[in-house]
Amino acid sequence: MAFFMQALDATILNTALPSIARSLDRSPLAMQSAIISYTLTVAMLIPVSGWLADRFGTRRIFIFAVTLFSAGSLSCALSGSLSMLVISRIIQGVGGAMMMPVARLALLRAYPRSELLPVLNFVTMPGLVGPVVGPLLGGWLVTYATWHWIFLINIPIGIAGIIYARRYMPDFTAPTRRFDMLGFLLFGLSLVCMSSGMELFGERVLPIIYAWSLLLGGIILLFVYIVHARRHPQPLIDLPLFKTRTFSIGIVGNVASRLGTGCVPFLMPLMLQVGFGYSAVIAGWMMAPTAIGSIIAKSTVTRVLRWFGYRKTLVGVTMIIGVMIAQFSLQSPGMSLWILVLPLFVLGMVMSTQFTSMNTITLGDLTDKTASSGNSVLAVTQQLSLSFGVAISAAVLRFYESLSLGDIVDHFHYTFITMGAITFVSAGIFLLLRKKDGDGLIKGRKAQLRKKGQL
Repeated sequence: MAFFMQALDATILNTALPSIARSLDRSPLAMQSAIISYTLTVAMLIPVSGWLADRFGTRRIFIFAVTLFSAGSLSCALSGSLSMLVISRIIQGVGGAMMMPVARLALLRAYPRSELLPVLNFVTMPGLVGPVVGPLLGGWLVTYATWHWIFLINIPIGIAGIIYARRYMPDFTAPTRRFDMLGFLLFGLSLVCMSSGMELFGERVLPIIYAWSLLLGGIILLFVYIVHARRHPQPLIDLPLFKTRTFSIGIVGNVASRLGTGCVPFLMPLMLQVGFGYSAVIAGWMMAPTAIGSIIAKSTVTRVLRWFGYRKTLVGVTMIIGVMIAQFSLQSPGMSLWILVLPLFVLGMVMSTQFTSMNTITLGDLTDKTASSGNSVLAVTQQLSLSFGVAISAAVLRFYESLSLGDIVDHFHYTFITMGAITFVSAGIFLLLRKKDGDGLIKGRKAQLRKKGQL
């Protein structure tokens, strides 16, 4: 339920951004603050979710998180200005910071590592329905109703999630350590400064010196946190986590490769509506092939990893993703929309394979003792990289606008080429994996199937 609600919320908002912008009398290209405010809040508060779940139990924190997310959705629907919408999205983000990490932490503690790949693969399947329904429902509601309904539909889903959690979710607890408040402030402020700096690069509402200052300040605060964590007996995030080689490579790979994949849900609906002049309904329909491809790929990812291993799979699919993002520059308003369907479908398949592979190789070698911290770091990385993907793509789009090279469609094309090149180069990070890395995850699954007579 949490996967579905978050995926639905993210994709439905992207499709409705132009309509919300017109209603609030703002530029569609300036609406990324409604996305970044959510992802930034989630990234900043995720480390707290692990500590809260350890102390109060996974079920109790999960129910609280879903309740807060639903309340934030109601507030978003009642917003009459961009400022109010951003504040409401922050409330949603506080709930979202705890929903998915706590749910995944419960899975890490309920299943052995040898079952991690099929379990994570299975539980994300319902969440992939969100990207299919979201754009379609968002386009329909924006065209035939009002944009407020894209947030109101979260409320019945949230209520259903609470009922199911009370009935079925395990309530794991663990010995808690003293909360590192200074570490939380240093780490959280560093994320705020870096993401805010990236957003200013995209909006260009202030002199560029402010963007550079915030970005540099965030990096300095992050280094200060590292110094603090080395001296603190129980830091917010344990630095020894990064001595696990596969974990470190997985985290860096997540940051770099998701810059490109994070820009597609933001740029594509905008290009179709602002650049090509299509309605929100058509823009919503055109995002469905990506989600359908993601769902189909979930049934093949284990087989692909068994054939090629984690190293070859991650390098190969990341390079393919870079090429697929760049080729969107070949699309033009005069072309048939069906020409977009196949590339979006293929992109969904390779993105799904990449995400599952990255998540399992990152978490696979962690122990039960480090599972909570490692899961929090992964969740922070995923949310922050998505925020950076939106901010960087918006900044690149603004940059090409300032050069006045062609029309608005050309600016979108140049942006897709740039983000595709960044993604293609990021594949080199996964070359640091060894050939046999992740074999334990695959062999563990093969042994289970063989024991059951299924292989």
